Amino acid sequence: MASGVDRRAFLAASAAGATLIGGSAGPMASGALASGPGPKILADGHRFPGAYPGRVVEVKNPAAVIDGEPVLDAVRVMMAKGMTGLTGIEEPVEAWRSMFEPGDVVGIKVNPVGQPHAISNHATVHAIVEGLESAGIPRRDIVIFDRYKDQFIQAGYLENLPDGCQWDWAVDSYDEAQLDIARYDPDVFATLDIVHAQPGIHDPKDDRTRRSHVSKVVSRKINKLICIPVLKDHGSGGVTLALKNMSHGLVNNVSRSHGTHDTNTCNLFIPAICSLPVIQEKSVLQILDGLNAVYHRGPGAVKRYVWSYGALFFATDPVAMDRVCWEIVDAKRVAEGMPPVAETGRAGKDPTGTEAFDYRQPQHIAGAGALGLGVFARDAIDHRAYNLVGS
Repeated sequence: MASGVDRRAFLAASAAGATLIGGSAGPMASGALASGPGPKILADGHRFPGAYPGRVVEVKNPAAVIDGEPVLDAVRVMMAKGMTGLTGIEEPVEAWRSMFEPGDVVGIKVNPVGQPHAISNHATVHAIVEGLESAGIPRRDIVIFDRYKDQFIQAGYLENLPDGCQWDWAVDSYDEAQLDIARYDPDVFATLDIVHAQPGIHDPKDDRTRRSHVSKVVSRKINKLICIPVLKDHGSGGVTLALKNMSHGLVNNVSRSHGTHDTNTCNLFIPAICSLPVIQEKSVLQILDGLNAVYHRGPGAVKRYVWSYGALFFATDPVAMDRVCWEIVDAKRVAEGMPPVAETGRAGKDPTGTEAFDYRQPQHIAGAGALGLGVFARDAIDHRAYNLVGS
């Protein structure tokens, strides 16, 4: 993920037809944490949409953000309510224990792209770590990570790292070709016939250009994954929520999916990557950070388009989560006099003259639903909203 919308918007990415998904399960293993015997492999059959298909829990708290800054104590209350609301278990500790247990090695995937205004907030990360700890997960078995080491550090995660937790990354910094797999798993990847469209970036005769490899953090180091996407619009994908946070945050060679205005293939790339078994099996919980959100010019965060929505969202179903949160982004855009994301683009409506793609492509959400990765039909989604007034 690049550091801002302008940089990202003009990256050249893909040729037109996505085809086959090919992925090896790969060995677990040798990269396991030294603190224990290594992460356990989840039982066969765990796939999206997870334990609670179609369920999305939204917890709003007007006390959660003050002058743009999240408040940890308020976020803790929201975290407890979200976990009990999602699982239907009244006691927060038992709600965490229903999904995590001692022996798990848990990855927490953060999103720093909208720094400093709209990221997976440090308060959210701390509240999740405390929840895992209450379920018996020692902090040494919690790994907080992102793809890019430099963005992770710039967003303050290292200096705000919960005591005792580990941190990791997949690559030091962004590059356009994205073919270096030193910290990616050579045996776990998706193959799609999409290559970087900008001349000189990819040689289409090179098989590496058609593969996206999963980070070793995900394939070898952890057995369960909590993702913290952010409530944001996106210049090529329409919105960047749970699905895109995984498809573009857990693998290499993602710029091929979006770049030149006429080779945008996010609607194909995102569902294909999220279909990888290793991503489906390990991504057990999505906690979307909507404390500070972005309604225009994402995935970066231009301050004038950032608003404090003051909510966290909880789901095991990334499609249902994205459908609900897409509506929230569109509602904010319309309230601000802007078109919905699906109508926006160079060839569509471009009220600020900043669009970089012919059309944005939120169709990836429906596409993921068609692949069975979650519930897309709005009338089949159980959206439970809680407002913690004065909490």
